[in-house]
Amino acid sequence: MSTHRYIVVVGINCVLALGNIGSSGAQVIDYLNPNSNPLRFPSRPEEVKIQGTQPITLRQALELARRNNTELQAVLFQVERSRAALRQVQAGMYPTISLSADLSRAQSTANQLSTEQQDEQAGLSSTQFFRFGQDELTTTFNSSVQLIYGLYNYGPGESSRKAAEEQVRIDELEVERLSEEISLNVTLDYYNLQQADENVRIAQSAVDNAQASLRDAQALERSGVSTRFDVLRSQVNLANVQQDLTNALSEQRIARSQLGTRLNLLQSIAVSTADPVKLAGLWNETLEQTIVLAFQNRPELQQRLAERTIAQKRERVALSRLKPQVNLAASYNLEDVFDDGVSVNNRYSLGVQARQRLFDGGSARAQAAQQSVQIKIAETQFASQRNNIRFEVEQAYSQLQSNLENVQTANAAVDQAREALRLGRLRFQAGVGTQTEVINAENDLTRTEGNRVQAILDYNRALARLQRAITSRGIR
Repeated sequence: MSTHRYIVVVGINCVLALGNIGSSGAQVIDYLNPNSNPLRFPSRPEEVKIQGTQPITLRQALELARRNNTELQAVLFQVERSRAALRQVQAGMYPTISLSADLSRAQSTANQLSTEQQDEQAGLSSTQFFRFGQDELTTTFNSSVQLIYGLYNYGPGESSRKAAEEQVRIDELEVERLSEEISLNVTLDYYNLQQADENVRIAQSAVDNAQASLRDAQALERSGVSTRFDVLRSQVNLANVQQDLTNALSEQRIARSQLGTRLNLLQSIAVSTADPVKLAGLWNETLEQTIVLAFQNRPELQQRLAERTIAQKRERVALSRLKPQVNLAASYNLEDVFDDGVSVNNRYSLGVQARQRLFDGGSARAQAAQQSVQIKIAETQFASQRNNIRFEVEQAYSQLQSNLENVQTANAAVDQAREALRLGRLRFQAGVGTQTEVINAENDLTRTEGNRVQAILDYNRALARLQRAITSRGIR
């Protein structure tokens, strides 16, 4: 099997911004990364054919998401755009200095008419008129330097700068929010694949148990202890669990594809889970402490507050258009007419300019009213987001507690089901039990093993959602 290796070069900003996802200590698997060209797509069947399966840990999955996620890279570009917009606003608060210069060669209409009248009185020809007209051309050089600085404008410059700073903060918080969301989605996809892998293992174990029961039933039938009915029951049970295994394998392929798509991996490589199914950890905080941590750390709440601040600043900018504006204006001009026998002319000016808008048809107040409504919208969204966050925490916390109890119950049930199956087989082999008892015991073991895996992974999912609810800042 040939494996194509690709290395993706990721900018340092992207790596730093995704620092909240997983652990940076995970070993990087470079050949799982896709082609560095985002516009490239496979054009041949062999390029998308699965050539191998690579087991990865959850930490490695999070590391791959950190490197390859395209949504996060787009948000990082938005941060760069907002920072550029902030620099533009900051530049508007400095004085503007402009320099102009021009060089021209021309003849004025008055000089040309005066020359023609003099030439007519002297009786000169039209050819001579043209020659004398050329002698009246002048070459002039002009240059000027102008400086304008706003002394007082009721604060629109400062308000615009604050609004631009808050927009940068919103985009940076969006990077954090999306990082947490990606971490949660990758973790859930990994747990889903773990469950699919376990379902295949349990289904395969059920097939092995059914085949063993069928062999026992056939052996007892040959010895005359059992009946054909028991053999048929075992064959039907084997057919049923084989179908369950086929379905489990299909679900496993789908789960692998889902995780590979989330991680944006190479098209020809599938992934499987390398971590064992076990509890991801314990949550020691109370429900009330967890809710407060979520309120303190969730970037969504900080984004709503920043949107409210932006609306306040833009309202101030709109109202400032009705206030007087005072500018300091200074200029220096230089003019020189070549070959006129006069020295260079220069002059300067320094003054203060004031402007007051008397009537704008209500445009400024209408814009201010829009921003006033936007403030109320941001406040309402903040309250709604706060309530949703509390519900997310309470839901995940409740699921965490119930699934922890289910794990303890399922562990005991699995041990009991295994012992019941062992005793059932001994009874059937001794001729004091029935094949139905053995089949029921096998089904009970399959169901209890599935319940145990489900309880553990449901606990891990609830823990991942709870950690997402308070963000990585709250965990640290």
